[in-house]
Amino acid sequence: QLQLVESGGGLVQPGGSLRLSCVASGFTLDEYSIGWFRQAPGKEREGISCISKYGTSTRYADSVKGRFTISRDDAKDMVYLQMNSLKPEDTAAYYCAARPTLLCSFSASPYNVWGKGTQVTVSS
Repeated sequence: QLQLVESGGGLVQPGGSLRLSCVASGFTLDEYSIGWFRQAPGKEREGISCISKYGTSTRYADSVKGRFTISRDDAKDMVYLQMNSLKPEDTAAYYCAARPTLLCSFSASPYNVWGKGTQVTVSS
């Protein structure tokens, strides 16, 4: 079974940092592009970052650009999202997702493997 599992979420104060991790099982990430999405209560799911197959390109939503960094370690079948300068509006459930194509996308529909999410709460 193809699975992704996120970890690293938690409660952090504004201005703080967290690093989210996502590990794959049942498949190897080197054949996939990877996206990070988030969804806050009452809001639509938002694509915030993605990294292409081979890690040759990355994309960031304007809301996180300059603060978040996506990376991958295919040898470990893992992808990371380093989140710095966190704001209360970053509070959401964060999901990693994988798609078996070269390019990443902020559209959720092409992703065929999803994690169950990890909660990030930014509050003082």
